[in-house]
Amino acid sequence: MTELSDDVIAFLTEGTRTAKLGFVAADGRPLVAPVWFIVDGQELVFNTGKDTAKGRALARDPRLVVCVDDERPPYSFVQIQGIATLGEDPADLLDTATRIGGRYMGADRAEEFGRRNGVPGELVVRVTPTKVIKAFNLAD
Repeated sequence: MTELSDDVIAFLTEGTRTAKLGFVAADGRPLVAPVWFIVDGQELVFNTGKDTAKGRALARDPRLVVCVDDERPPYSFVQIQGIATLGEDPADLLDTATRIGGRYMGADRAEEFGRRNGVPGELVVRVTPTKVIKAFNLAD
């Protein structure tokens, strides 16, 4: 499966689950970092600094993997392997940072987080899935 099905989108957008982003460092080491995200159509979207390990790694090699899980019984997860597209458009940065801030910090703080994170030096990372693996209710 290479698309985000309705059940996958429902899982990804429920609550404030944090994605675990897997990427490769310049020296070949695999790294994992948590990211806040939103789903925008068929893409998973997050922001990161251009000069962070994530930003530098994705500029060098756009391949990545993201895993989002529910750590409560009966346990579920979605893994998305994909290709990152990086953007620096100021309007897109502000929009995505505001939407992400609203999701994780609440609507009353969305604009605050948008202004803080939607600034020059930040990137909008759009993940186009190449493979989607889902497993719901594993302990049932």
